[in-house]
Amino acid sequence: MSVKRFRGLLLLPLLLLGGCNLVLLDPSGDVARQQSDIMITTTIIVALIIVPVLIAIGIVAWRYRASNQRAKYDPEWDHSPQLELVVWAVPLLIIIAVGAVSWIGTHQVDPFRPLDRIAPGKPVAADVKPLEVDVVSLRWKWLFLYPQYGVATVNELAAPIDRPIRFKLTADTMMDSFFVPALAGQIYTMPGMQTVLHGVINKPGEYRGFSANFSGSGFTDMRFRFHGLSAQDFDQWVAKVRAAGGDLDRAAYDQLRQPSRDAPVHYYAKFDAGLYDRILNLCVDPGETCKSQMMAADAKGGEAMQDPHGHDPHAMSMPAAAPQPLSAPAAPAH
Repeated sequence: MSVKRFRGLLLLPLLLLGGCNLVLLDPSGDVARQQSDIMITTTIIVALIIVPVLIAIGIVAWRYRASNQRAKYDPEWDHSPQLELVVWAVPLLIIIAVGAVSWIGTHQVDPFRPLDRIAPGKPVAADVKPLEVDVVSLRWKWLFLYPQYGVATVNELAAPIDRPIRFKLTADTMMDSFFVPALAGQIYTMPGMQTVLHGVINKPGEYRGFSANFSGSGFTDMRFRFHGLSAQDFDQWVAKVRAAGGDLDRAAYDQLRQPSRDAPVHYYAKFDAGLYDRILNLCVDPGETCKSQMMAADAKGGEAMQDPHGHDPHAMSMPAAAPQPLSAPAAPAH
C-alpha cells in the first residue's frame, strides 16, 4: 500500500466526522453543558489507563518480536511486585475517580431537580418563574401545552433564553423519549405516569428535538423544532400562536391522538385547562374514571367516588386556561 493511500485511510474518519454536528459535546443549554462536561471528564479519566495500555501493547510487541535477538528472554519469570502494584492500583484509582465524578455529576443534573443557575456564575433570580410546559407524546407527534399562556402547539416548541424551563411529561398510549440534545438529556414519557425535566437554553437559535425511543412505524417522523428566543421574540411567538390557532377541545384532541406520520406544525389559541391532567390520569373520554380518583377511592377502602357539588366527575368542560403575565419586565399584558 502506498503512503498516500495509507494517509487517506487515516484521514477518512475525520472526513466522515466533518459533516457531523457534535451538539452533545457543544450544547447551547447549561444543563446539557454540564452533562457534556461529565462525559468529557470521565472519558479523559478512562483514557488515562486505556491510552498507556494501548501504547504498551505496541511497545511490548515490537520489543519482544521474534526477530529481535537483543531482547532478554527469561522463561522462569513469573512475578513482579512493581508491575502488580501498577496493574491493580491504577485501575482502582480510575474506578474511584470515575465513580465520584459520575455520582456527583448525575445528582447535580437530576431532571427532577429545579435549576439553581442558568449559566456558570449566574444563579436563577428570585423573581423569575420557570416557563411551564406540559408535554404529551402522541402517535407520532408531540403536543406542547403552555398553561401560563393558555396556548398549545404541535411539533413546535419555543422558550426564552436564560429562563428556566420546567417540563411535565406524559404519554397518550405508547412509551416515548423526549430529547432535545442542545437543551438537556433525554427523558421517557409513559402513559399514566408523569416525569419532570428542568432545563434552560442560553443561546438563541433553532434546535432539533425528537423521540429517542422506538414506538412504531411512525417513529422516524416524530421530530420537532425547538426555538430559543429572546424575551421579546418569545412574546411575539406567543401572540402568533394565539392569532393563528384554534381551540384544543376534546374533539380536537381525539383527532390529534389518531396515528399519523410527519404531522405538520399546528397552533391552538386555547385549550381546556384540565386536559393534561386528564391525559395523565387516563380519563379523557366521557365516562372514564380518572386514575387519581380510583387511587383516592382505594385509599378510602373502595368508597364510591362522589362529587360534593353534584357535578359529573367525568365531564371535560373546564374553562380554557387563563393566560398569566410573562415574567420578563417587557412582557405585554395578556
